Amino acid sequence: MTNSPTHIAGDWGTTHLRLHLCQGATVIDKVDGAGIGSLTISAEATLFGALDAWARKHGPLPVWLAGMVGSRNGWREVPYASCPAGAAELRAALLRFDARGHSIAIAAGVSCTNPHGAPDVMRGEETQILGAIATHPSLGRGRNIVALPGTHTKWALVENGKLMSFQTSLSGELYALLRDRSTLLKASAAETNEEAERRGFEAGLQRSRELRSVPLSHLLFEVRSRQLIQGMTHAEASTYLSGLIIGQDVLGALPLFDGTLRATKSVPIIGAPKLAEFYGIALAAHGIEAQPLDATELTIAGLNALAHPDIPE
Repeated sequence: MTNSPTHIAGDWGTTHLRLHLCQGATVIDKVDGAGIGSLTISAEATLFGALDAWARKHGPLPVWLAGMVGSRNGWREVPYASCPAGAAELRAALLRFDARGHSIAIAAGVSCTNPHGAPDVMRGEETQILGAIATHPSLGRGRNIVALPGTHTKWALVENGKLMSFQTSLSGELYALLRDRSTLLKASAAETNEEAERRGFEAGLQRSRELRSVPLSHLLFEVRSRQLIQGMTHAEASTYLSGLIIGQDVLGALPLFDGTLRATKSVPIIGAPKLAEFYGIALAAHGIEAQPLDATELTIAGLNALAHPDIPE
């Protein structure tokens, strides 16, 4: 049967479970489920409930998983691999076991000492980086920076196919907390206006560049005061906030890893399309071109690279 699947590849993060029925590198079908942070039943029951139709049709298949499924709050905790970490190191760190007739492999996260001398960790992004190297071989040669914007944005240094170090920014979580739980966006009525959102974001970026030496904490209250005094709309203010945070995030990333990002002409960005677009605008202001890559596709490619040791590193 030419359409016979070979395995299941899954990206299981805090907010979503995304399973893909694969025939080699080709996705045949997909299904979504609850993220690790919103489970109402056990992780095991959630997983096998989601793939039940595939199992009944095709029998037990190997399941390869990446993301928060391997965290302390996930299904089974997988110890972090240490940097430098390439395909061989990540393959050796996999947690393998059997469950309900299926062979399971959960990818390990990665730990490092970041450029500021503190411990840092990622879980899930390392598989996306591995997928980016597998699908874009030039990233496996020389010294490259990969940007992974999200709840906990990562700026990663990849050298000759290995993840060497990275820096986490709390940019996404900070934005969500300030947007939803602070007073900053409660000074005007909520509305949607794409033109105003773009205008607000660019104004926030410009402000962050003009006052690059000013702490972010000294700029944030402007989001509220500009609504109260200057009539800034809610749509503008929400993305003005984003512009301030992303602008300072990029400014902080430029000197990392001995200025490698500052000297780079093009940077792969792995993340949600809208967020990747915002980071691309911020990077363009510093003469750096963004290369958006699909996070889900790279997770599948990364898991496939782990599953097949014959793939060149």
